[in-house]
Amino acid sequence: MRITGIVSSGLGRAHVFMAQKHYQDQFQSLLGTSVWPGTLNLTVAGNDLRDYIALRLKSGIDTLDASSELTTKAKGVVIDDLTANRIRGFLRDGISFGGATAFKAVFHFNEKQVDCAVLIPDLTRHYDVVEIISSKFLREHFSINDGDKVIIELL
Repeated sequence: MRITGIVSSGLGRAHVFMAQKHYQDQFQSLLGTSVWPGTLNLTVAGNDLRDYIALRLKSGIDTLDASSELTTKAKGVVIDDLTANRIRGFLRDGISFGGATAFKAVFHFNEKQVDCAVLIPDLTRHYDVVEIISSKFLREHFSINDGDKVIIELL
């Protein structure tokens, strides 16, 4: 499966979560390396949104924000060959850090590529924003800006 999205700015809060050792240890197991303490956000639409909602459904994430027609179409997307990797949440000093699901992928931009993962937090505000994690600071590594079109190839 390939998902094409448009790079967009997030809320700038992912680093608070991504820097936590509990998460980094799990990302290390998943990707074989620690990851940049942040995410790259991609806004998706059309068939790419349908495919992303299919990933959300496989993750067990509520899709009530999406239209029922789109959710129905997403249920028809075959993704049996993709592995949903559970990222466990934890409690630290009375603060809950939620879980997520990660799908291994490859990030493509201007004929260059790097290993990454699509991260689907259990709690999120947007159903049409794909969050990407990687060992690289993707914006800097590829000189990416908001509005650039990129491709994620799920493995």
